[in-house]
Amino acid sequence: MLQFTANLTMLFNEVGFLERFALAAKAGFKGAEFKDPFSHKKEDVVAAVKDSGLKPVLFNMPSGNWAGGERGLGCLPGREKELREGVATTIDYAQALGCKLINLLGGIPPKGSDRNEIRKLFVDNLRYAAGELKKHDMRLVIEPVNTYNSPGVFLTRTDQAVEIIKDVGADNLGIEYDVYQAQLMEGDLTNTIRKTMPLIWHMQVADVPSRAEPGTGEINYDHVLGVIEAAGYKGWIGCDYEPSKSTLSSFGWMKNWDPVVARNSE
Repeated sequence: MLQFTANLTMLFNEVGFLERFALAAKAGFKGAEFKDPFSHKKEDVVAAVKDSGLKPVLFNMPSGNWAGGERGLGCLPGREKELREGVATTIDYAQALGCKLINLLGGIPPKGSDRNEIRKLFVDNLRYAAGELKKHDMRLVIEPVNTYNSPGVFLTRTDQAVEIIKDVGADNLGIEYDVYQAQLMEGDLTNTIRKTMPLIWHMQVADVPSRAEPGTGEINYDHVLGVIEAAGYKGWIGCDYEPSKSTLSSFGWMKNWDPVVARNSE
């Protein structure tokens, strides 16, 4: 049986971030993920999670100046000290929240950078982050993303992520496979999911091209989710989309997968 999280950076944005946990629990979700807890006091995030009863499944490490266009620190030369400080801050929040899975975004390297040097930097940063997280029994994932939403981003393909993971050589490093991102950059979802499943530790869904809920675009999600289930996936699947209308009205696509949550669309 597949299990879904509410991405509280994307869903229930009709209210403030800390209020979203209670709404997600009321809607029937058992888990939550989010991009950035660091703009809120650790104690406030912990209280919101505890009060909701949700399991905190995953969140991202500090990703630089998001409003200024940065999309992660893993591939940014000269930012190693900031990245390492971010690893320490992440571990502090993760321990308080009881979260065991962290995403480190590679980001957008400077124009004209040597890709081999950027790749080496990314591998070194991942090796450091994975090593620090392992001390606390935590796992790390990397997420290939698309160049439509993030022009110039370094990590864009599943096979690229697999090769980087091999070079890092850490047994607590895997892939966050976002179906929306993968469809935009490479397609071939069924074969890629089946082939890569042992390294896929977290998944996310949204439809193409709008990034709204499944069922609003070109991806046959009943087929894709069936492939994921048949492949024996045991992790969580994040609802990482921008609702086409209200959040509650966006859950109808889940009727065959999580009827409790889907009823909120009726």
